[in-house]
Amino acid sequence: MRIEQLEYIAAVTRLGSLRRAAEELHLSQPALSETVRNLERELGVDLLERKRSGATISAEGRELLPHIAGVIEAVDRLRGAAGDQHRVSRMIRLGTVNTATVPLLIPAVREFRATHPVTQVEVVGAQQAEIHRALLEGSFDLGLVNCLQGDDVPPALESTVLLRGRPVVCLRPDSPLAARPAVSAADLLDGREPLIVMRSGYLMHRFIHRLLAGRTPSFSYSTDGAEMGKLMVAEGLGVTVLPDFSVVGDPLERGGAITHRPLVDGEATEVLLMVQRRRSGSVPRAVRDLHELFVRRADTPGTPRATAP
Repeated sequence: MRIEQLEYIAAVTRLGSLRRAAEELHLSQPALSETVRNLERELGVDLLERKRSGATISAEGRELLPHIAGVIEAVDRLRGAAGDQHRVSRMIRLGTVNTATVPLLIPAVREFRATHPVTQVEVVGAQQAEIHRALLEGSFDLGLVNCLQGDDVPPALESTVLLRGRPVVCLRPDSPLAARPAVSAADLLDGREPLIVMRSGYLMHRFIHRLLAGRTPSFSYSTDGAEMGKLMVAEGLGVTVLPDFSVVGDPLERGGAITHRPLVDGEATEVLLMVQRRRSGSVPRAVRDLHELFVRRADTPGTPRATAP
């Protein structure tokens, strides 16, 4: 059972219909209905009365409303008390995919530390699905994730686009492919340079599979995340494909160990870096401040990106 499930029931009761509740919560009606159904299965009670004209709170649901309201109020009091008592020592847990840009993440955390000197920030690398699950469960406060233009995002999460970029080939400056103005999918397949791919579950794994149309290069490595991929490129093991904002401004790129070239076949593909948080429930001030810092930093001139967010 999750607190947002109870908050959704309270919203349906207050607004008188599932449709109006979905509109206020910025959720699709099917997503809201399915969340409520999961709660009903867990409780063994039909909380909503579903008719052709719409869904409203059932008689059984109304009997449980005082208990639902009590739980919501208790959680709000707990969050408020915890925020007051631990304002200066609260830990913020930030989940981030490995392709999140270092020149955005590090300055934002550094600036946050200046205004919240004793609030800890724990940065946890994870895959996107893990970040979404942790955000919904409440074990992460914020998440930095990537998606391809047109991908669906969980309706229960508030998503703000920070950067827009394009897939590029990350390679060493002395790579044979670095002499070309752009690199094609055929170049990645011809075996001249081993291809370093992200393993299944990463956005760039999905993109590479689509780019190569299921074909495989003569030799390739598989690795867990962009940071290890860039290190392998710097050591001369091959080339990899990443969003441009993951390469531009990276310490390895600034030091001349890696560079990048446009990917001819990926010019029409846009990669979005987003910061996400749960829609429901109260948001601690420190979390709001760090969220705002990410948004402001993304708008700062000089932050690597293909186009402005």
